[in-house]
Amino acid sequence: MSELLDPINRRILAELVANARIPVTELARKVGLSKTPVALRVRQLEEAGLITGYRAILSPLQLGLTHVTYVELRLSDTRQKALEAFNTAVRRIEAVEECYMIAGGFDYLLKIRSRDMADYRRIMAEDISALPHVHATSSYVAMEAVVEQGWSGIEG
Repeated sequence: MSELLDPINRRILAELVANARIPVTELARKVGLSKTPVALRVRQLEEAGLITGYRAILSPLQLGLTHVTYVELRLSDTRQKALEAFNTAVRRIEAVEECYMIAGGFDYLLKIRSRDMADYRRIMAEDISALPHVHATSSYVAMEAVVEQGWSGIEG
C-alpha cells in the first residue's frame, strides 16, 4: 500500500479531497502529468481502496440543521450480540451524523444534528432512548463549530 502513496499520488489525493469533481485534465495539470497516467493512477487508488467513493457534502446550516449535540451513551449489555443489535439500530437514525464505539467511561459517542433543542429532545426521547440496551446517556450541546470540515488526511 505504501508504494501507492508516492508524492504524485499524495498530490492527486489532496486535490480530489479538495474537489472530487475536478476534471482529469485539470487534475493532470495540477500534478504535472498527462491525462492518461493520472486517470490510471486514480483508478489504481480506487481499486486499492484508498479512494472509497465520491459524494456531495451538504450544508447542514442551509438545511436548517443548526443544532449539534454529542451524546455519551452507556449500554446495559456489551456482549457481542448486544453490540451488534445497537450498531444495526443506531445506523437507522437519520439524525445520527457520527457514531463511535469508545474505550473509556462510556460505550458510544454519537454526534446528533437537529433543527433545535425541541427537535433534539424528540430525537432523544423517541429514537436514542429506544435503542437496544441503552442504560444511560449524557448530552453535550455544541455552542460553536471551531473546526468542522471532515478529515482530509493527506498533504500534497
